[in-house]
Amino acid sequence: MALDRDVVADGLLDDLDRFEELVRSIDPAEWDRPSRCGGWSVGDVARHVVGTLADVIAGKMDGLGSPEVTAREVAERAGCSPTELADECAEVRKAVAGMLPLFDDAAWAGDAPGSYEGTLGDGVEALWYDTWLHADDIRAALGRPTETGTGIAGGVSHVAFELRKRGWDGEVPTDGRMEWILAATGRAETLPGLINIYAD
Repeated sequence: MALDRDVVADGLLDDLDRFEELVRSIDPAEWDRPSRCGGWSVGDVARHVVGTLADVIAGKMDGLGSPEVTAREVAERAGCSPTELADECAEVRKAVAGMLPLFDDAAWAGDAPGSYEGTLGDGVEALWYDTWLHADDIRAALGRPTETGTGIAGGVSHVAFELRKRGWDGEVPTDGRMEWILAATGRAETLPGLINIYAD
């Protein structure tokens, strides 16, 4: 993992705070608005993000990120309002903040639990990326501007990590990083020489 451990841990907590604020700001009338994540509403995206972190806290690592697990995370929170989901996000964030300091350097550099291919640190970075990028999915659906914040660093690092696992040997951009992330995750037209990390 390219990013420093403190950068990743602090970035995840910061973006969880921002995600809670975002969800709390959503009008219930906007909850069912379609997002750019195929078949998912704004509410579904929020349910997945909070559900993923709740699963991590509960130790439910098997299949994390798979279509089956994400569908369960969404279904389990189907009746939640934006306020209720924001409240759960705050609780999850508190638990994450308590968990992160428990990992020493050896654990951080060791294998991630569950089926994730990477170190524990890579896995935490993936959670940061997921929280940050899905917040942008929600903002895009609601017509709000992108807020890159520090999360774009985690996004670039994670996407590059996933691309290289698939044999990509291109250069990570210094400009146009948001467009590059959107292209590499299937949210925008693929750029020359770039692949979609979610394509089969």
